[in-house]
Amino acid sequence: MSDAAPPHREATTTRTGPHPGPSTPSAEGARAPGDGGGPQEVRGLLDSLGPLLLEWLPRQRWFAGKGRPISGFALVSATELLPPSGAGPGLLHLLVRARQDGAGEDCYQLLLGVRDVLPPHLAPALVGRPADGPLRGRAVYEGLTDPRLAALLLERLRMPGRLGPLRFTREPEVVISPDLAPRLLDAEQSNSSAVYGETYILKLFRRVGPGVNPDLELPRALANAGCARVPAPAAWFEAEPPRAGSEPMTLGVLQPYLPGSADGWQLALGALAVGADFTAPARALGQATAEVHLALAEALPTTALDRHRLEALAAAMTHRLDAAAEAVPALRPYRAALCAAFDDIAAPGGAGRTWRAQRIHGDLHLGQALRTPADGRWSLIDFEGEPAVPLAERRRPQPVVRDIAGMLRSFDYAAAVGRAPGTGWADAARAAFCEGYAAAHPDDPREDPRLLRAHETDKAVYEVLYEARHRPDWLPVPMSAIRRLAEGSRAAGGTPV
Repeated sequence: MSDAAPPHREATTTRTGPHPGPSTPSAEGARAPGDGGGPQEVRGLLDSLGPLLLEWLPRQRWFAGKGRPISGFALVSATELLPPSGAGPGLLHLLVRARQDGAGEDCYQLLLGVRDVLPPHLAPALVGRPADGPLRGRAVYEGLTDPRLAALLLERLRMPGRLGPLRFTREPEVVISPDLAPRLLDAEQSNSSAVYGETYILKLFRRVGPGVNPDLELPRALANAGCARVPAPAAWFEAEPPRAGSEPMTLGVLQPYLPGSADGWQLALGALAVGADFTAPARALGQATAEVHLALAEALPTTALDRHRLEALAAAMTHRLDAAAEAVPALRPYRAALCAAFDDIAAPGGAGRTWRAQRIHGDLHLGQALRTPADGRWSLIDFEGEPAVPLAERRRPQPVVRDIAGMLRSFDYAAAVGRAPGTGWADAARAAFCEGYAAAHPDDPREDPRLLRAHETDKAVYEVLYEARHRPDWLPVPMSAIRRLAEGSRAAGGTPV
């Protein structure tokens, strides 16, 4: 997606800061690489890689702790997927906890290639050469950039089973060809993806934790419910839980690739470039979104947002607004009107009004929707949710209007990037999306706009804070929405669409 796209993922910030010198991280709980590695080898591995990772890890786009120094590492597991032999590469799978002062720690999945001599075309992927330890003097590099090593991952998924703490699983009816050439995608930010022969795409989660990742859980549930709007997982792999009593960690998911498809962001900007109407695609996208929501509600448990939950939801939104207004003075004149939108969802709870909550996409925008050129059919992808949000929170039931609000904000961003004159293009696309949604879903989000207005306001507040910190030139885009939403809150019954 373009750098001018909406700030959908906070974990993609590229700001960095100074880092300390090498530390001596703990290796407790680690599993040794290979069959013969013992505690000394594991400790030596992490000690030797630590200084290299201190410099390399913060430079990766998927590293979540930008701007905060790393104080040390702890090795969760180390598994030798392929031992190096002669001139051939080796592949080492690591789960490493990175500690940061004042910010706790995050667990990262690393796939490190190992060679005695690194070919010139892999030179940009170099992590470094350890000065000591079991990999002393060898070139350690980002393994996914090496086609031979990327192909090895697919082979592991073709032939499921266990290797140390790793478990590879394939759907029984899926047959994966062994001759699918890999290519690494360079557009990923919070994770990494490789396409195999234009047939499958493997998404590797970089920041991982105990629990099923929604990008595996939800597409599997949708496939079982017969929903064809989301590519069904063909295979995946996990790691055993690092602590007793916790769940396995989802590490990667293999899904069908949709060659030739274009995402909604590209299509919207293409329409704007030639002054074309976008209402028909927006209406069809609204229908596709409604179908996915209905299938998720059928496949997974739902709950009611009662008084206490609505009050907690409104309080959380107000807290985020206060924090953003403290950091961005431009928000302060609108605070009272924006808070009124949040109060509007707490008040019905006191009167016994409830809304339904269910599993949703969680990070829906134009870039998460693909349309195939042959039939113009929309599919939704990337159900991981907001990576900066804890996994347990991403797996909680939420109102469907959170997804709807995210898409409405995405239309506004597309109009701004595509330099649409006035608000007509965005207004028409937003209205068409809601019309398409209402045509396929029994709940029309426009009939009771309070919950939708509150979620769109919450999203716009997040955007203001993001733009102020990272792209000040783009601050007018969400501030325009803030002004509109504040005026809508002042007008009783004002609709956000």
